Amino acid sequence: MSFSRHALRPASSASSRTIPRAARRLHAIELVMAAAVLLPRLPSAADWPSYEKLTREQVVAALAKASASAPADFYSKNLSGLDLSGIDFKGANLAAAVLNRSNLASANLSRCNLTVSFAEGTNLTHANLQGAMMFSMQLQGANLKGANLSGARLIGDLRRANLEQAVLAKVDGAADMKNQSMGLMRANILSANLRGADLSGSDFSRADFSFSDLSGANLAGAKLSGAEFSGTDMRGANLAGADLSGSNFIDTDFTGANLADANFTAATFRSVRGFDKANTQGARGLPARTR
Repeated sequence: MSFSRHALRPASSASSRTIPRAARRLHAIELVMAAAVLLPRLPSAADWPSYEKLTREQVVAALAKASASAPADFYSKNLSGLDLSGIDFKGANLAAAVLNRSNLASANLSRCNLTVSFAEGTNLTHANLQGAMMFSMQLQGANLKGANLSGARLIGDLRRANLEQAVLAKVDGAADMKNQSMGLMRANILSANLRGADLSGSDFSRADFSFSDLSGANLAGAKLSGAEFSGTDMRGANLAGADLSGSNFIDTDFTGANLADANFTAATFRSVRGFDKANTQGARGLPARTR
């Protein structure tokens, strides 16, 4: 699934006279986020002088008035540094919102629109993000331990994020192939902690997992074609039936991994170890010496 800029633009309560301005702002934010996904170092997101700063009380009051048919609108609002733990956002519009370093532990963000939002260093432990729209989202250094992202659309920067024991089953994290003019927009999950995470049945085609810890993770049946796994720890991971065709494995450790019936056709291997201690029954495309 991929989305055009118009499809992603959130609904706003602004008058028709102010909509073009909002569209221009979202487009500008999209470009910043595209750069964030592509560049090795992100611009600072600490100061947002043009964004309306809200208090926890204002957030709670807005949500109290919200309903399933009229969700709260926090588009382009600054909610950074707030304690929003345990709050039910009721499918709110949080597109382009700033949530940096906020506490959203155990918050209910299911079905929320978080398109081009910023959650750098945010506490999302055990948060519910099922079915959330997390397209071009900034999650660098965020703590998502035990969070549930099942069924979410996820593209963005998750460098150094903590996803230990997180649920990412059936997540659509595949690269957005319709935005090639801005470079490849994909899930950048570098140097992240995914120990014991559940990525079963997900699609992370062309994602970058370099230097991440996927030990003990469940990737059974996942689509990982064209993905990067340089320096990745795959010890004890379950990759049964996964599609890893065309992926790159450099200095990757597969010790104790379950690779049964996995597809490694056209994959690149260099300085890979642990195949001799992995279950490779039925796997295709492995180096000849491992068969």
